[in-house]
Amino acid sequence: MAQKASRNPGMYGDIKLYAGTAIPEVAKGIADYLNISCSGRDIIEFPNENIWVRLHSSVRGQDVYLIQNTSRPVHRNLMELLITLQTLRLDSASRVTAVIPYLSYTRSDKKDKPRVPITARLIADMIEVAGADRYITLDMHAGQIQGFFSIPGDVLTAYHILKDHIISLMPRMKDPVVLTVDLGFAKKGRNLAVELGVPIAFIEKRRQTKSNDAEALSLIGSTQDRDVIIVDDEVDTGGSMSEAAHLAHDQGARDIYSVFVHPVFSHPAVERLAASPITHLITTNTIPISPEDLKTLKKKRQVDILDISPLLGEVIRRAHEGRSVGEMFDE
Repeated sequence: MAQKASRNPGMYGDIKLYAGTAIPEVAKGIADYLNISCSGRDIIEFPNENIWVRLHSSVRGQDVYLIQNTSRPVHRNLMELLITLQTLRLDSASRVTAVIPYLSYTRSDKKDKPRVPITARLIADMIEVAGADRYITLDMHAGQIQGFFSIPGDVLTAYHILKDHIISLMPRMKDPVVLTVDLGFAKKGRNLAVELGVPIAFIEKRRQTKSNDAEALSLIGSTQDRDVIIVDDEVDTGGSMSEAAHLAHDQGARDIYSVFVHPVFSHPAVERLAASPITHLITTNTIPISPEDLKTLKKKRQVDILDISPLLGEVIRRAHEGRSVGEMFDE
């Protein structure tokens, strides 16, 4: 505790960026935005699947930002994150910030059944114990997960990026309406609808306990002869998004825009989306999409992948300089 208490604001050195192996394009984009280079490191996976990390230069007294995802392969990427955090801490970095665009296990945020873990809390503890002083992430599945961390962090949202892109497309839309994939996302969907100045509709659905498949039951609101903007935080297996699109299409929707932050795309998400009536898919690069999946999705629809690098780069700059992040969003 004494060691952490000694790290006073304003006492950090220069920014040093380190990129993990999970999301290299975003790391490069952040480095380009900040006009610096990612520092050198070796990350080796031995034949026994053990991971070894070595820094090319010292980080003693520096303000270090590690950019690494916990997307698929989840456990390999998570271990790389933890081992690299410890490497940076043991080399006496002044401050270490874990920049994790997509944080896994955020659905395991409560004991909703007997004899189950709260894995999101475990992940938060592991990140802190490994050596992180701060964290930066985007659009957690559940807001209360921020309370699982004992270290400060910036939980950002990419909806400002998505909203601006939707606004640029609205002149071509006819009577657009925002549609949320379930009632649990109603508040965020309503906020987006207010900012866009359009009405909102909702999908009522139930999730099967054993299969975890979503079943859309009814649509509350009108999509007849309207362009529909379906919003969610992430698409995992694609059940909720594809069923919402089919239901909106069956009730007379015109063009259907699928808008979400995290393209998790577990099987069979790509196949479901490809077979759906979605005409325009809009997401971000918080998780890399394989060229094969992208080719499949683009066969019958336009796909826009928005870059989160400038957002993360600006937050890193402000965190380093001790300036407000909320000012970026008029908060």
